[in-house]
Amino acid sequence: MRSSQQHIIESVNDWLAASQQVWLCTILKTWGSSPRPIGAMLACNVQGELVGSLSGGCIEEDFLEQLKDGTLRARYEAEGGPFVIEYGVTEAEQARLKLPCGGQLHVLLESIEPSPANRAVFAELVQALQSHSTVSRRVDLATGALSVHSVDAGTISASSSLAMDCGDSKSEAVEVGDEVMVHRLSPVYRLLLLGAGDVARYVAEMAIALEYEVTLCDPRPNYLDHWSVNGVEISASLPDDLVRAKFSNPYSGIVALAHDPRVDDMALMEALKTDAFYVGAMGSERTSAARRERLPELGLSEDQIQALHAPIGFSIGSKTPAEIAIAVMAEITAVRYGLRQ
Repeated sequence: MRSSQQHIIESVNDWLAASQQVWLCTILKTWGSSPRPIGAMLACNVQGELVGSLSGGCIEEDFLEQLKDGTLRARYEAEGGPFVIEYGVTEAEQARLKLPCGGQLHVLLESIEPSPANRAVFAELVQALQSHSTVSRRVDLATGALSVHSVDAGTISASSSLAMDCGDSKSEAVEVGDEVMVHRLSPVYRLLLLGAGDVARYVAEMAIALEYEVTLCDPRPNYLDHWSVNGVEISASLPDDLVRAKFSNPYSGIVALAHDPRVDDMALMEALKTDAFYVGAMGSERTSAARRERLPELGLSEDQIQALHAPIGFSIGSKTPAEIAIAVMAEITAVRYGLRQ
């Protein structure tokens, strides 16, 4: 499983390795109702192959037309480096590009040559993302020169002489100064599901559709015999060992669905000590209260226990396994984007 962002970076890396020049577009700002968020990317090689998207298709078509007729190349040479294209500034353009009313996009366009330096940058980005590390891509807006930084190193600080202008969203993936653009790239998010059951099956299918890398763990004999979902890794390991090995970072979520303390509590006692962005356990109010009474006996502090989401999921009146899965993934999504603690 790869996120769309990782897929784009890997595609650019492959094209550069094949000595192909690449056009890379990155959304810097949005206003109103925009089709794609800040940080979304579109890449195109010299054969016109596209990966990623900026809109529902109309901006991509406009981009390809300007690429074919030489408009983009001529402007790039005139600018002497990366430049910003503003889409949807007028009502006529919004109608032509089928953007939502009031929607605007500012897109940074880069021409990336297959130089040894650029190939090295994208190879490093791919390696970082594949190893589940956070990394940022830094672009010199005057020259187009690229470099790789950790998120902390790549972020433009408030004390910097660069004037910040990051649009109207919170905690943006992109920061733009007078001289540089920093694009924070994150690895694919992972979910560890505990307990091979029907709810886990639906949660796994929805999580795969949302570009999570999913692992299902159940150490109980015979429980995994007839459980499978395409794209999901299956493990009979002890849950606490698996949490320590693969699910202890901010890009991981742990979801206890076994309804069996021997499985759920074993995972929770380790998960609540990690930096996982989400830790939740299925059960009623009564079951959840009983679990919270048990957890201190496993060496967890009150603050750690407070981080547990239980009962799991939004209250939407869900009854069936599929409905419960909808409630669970809705809550996980909200937590991931900072809309719920």
